[in-house]
Amino acid sequence: MSNADRHGLIAKAVRDSGGATVQELAELTNASEMTIRRDLDTLAAQGVLERVRGGARSLLLRGEEPPFALRAHEAIDVKRRIAAEVSALIADGESVLLDSGTTCLEVARLLRERPVTVMPLSLQAIHLLGETPGPATLVVPGGQPRAAEGALTGPLTLASLAALRFDTAVIGCCGLSAADGLTAYDLDDAAVKKAGIASARRTIVATDGGKLGRTAFAHVSPSALLQTLVTDTTAPPDEVTALEGAGTTVKIA
Repeated sequence: MSNADRHGLIAKAVRDSGGATVQELAELTNASEMTIRRDLDTLAAQGVLERVRGGARSLLLRGEEPPFALRAHEAIDVKRRIAAEVSALIADGESVLLDSGTTCLEVARLLRERPVTVMPLSLQAIHLLGETPGPATLVVPGGQPRAAEGALTGPLTLASLAALRFDTAVIGCCGLSAADGLTAYDLDDAAVKKAGIASARRTIVATDGGKLGRTAFAHVSPSALLQTLVTDTTAPPDEVTALEGAGTTVKIA
């Protein structure tokens, strides 16, 4: 098991149960307790969990959106498959608006090797696209980053979106259903997503199947405005059928 896979498994176990001991995590991952202690120190430094005597506990409150640092360790293979499918839908030369979130960050890893123009809406993706020279052209918006998330929001972000027109907007979500459309946990994030959709010729939603059929607090867009959804095999078939009936093309990665 790779370090990334082990870290993902540990993060999920601590999140699901609220906490775990070093011994429990060693048995779960078939790793030594010394390795688990090092893993917990690393994950605690990243803000994924809280290190306590003999193990770790979750930092997540009940009903709260999981923080970026925790989501970054979850379902990595699924996110990479979704990102590959999204990248395949984007042609060379396109201008792309790239939403915040961990799945969109995986899209950024692929687009930095492509001759496209990209405006990311997160500090993580901006750093990724700007750290090494490549064929991609980076455009940086204004805005204020949300704490721990790195997602850019506020009047400057909205003004940046209003001033530009994109071929494609790649948007993440917290919930998506044919009935309630695209939704987000945060009102400021919802406003940015809505403006991003309005600024683009087409919208690709990139999300794992667990978000389908769910509705978060803030409404972003009716499903009829979403041209394409890229998801994975865990997507509920009835929700996929309903979205396709509403006019969204669904691709399973």
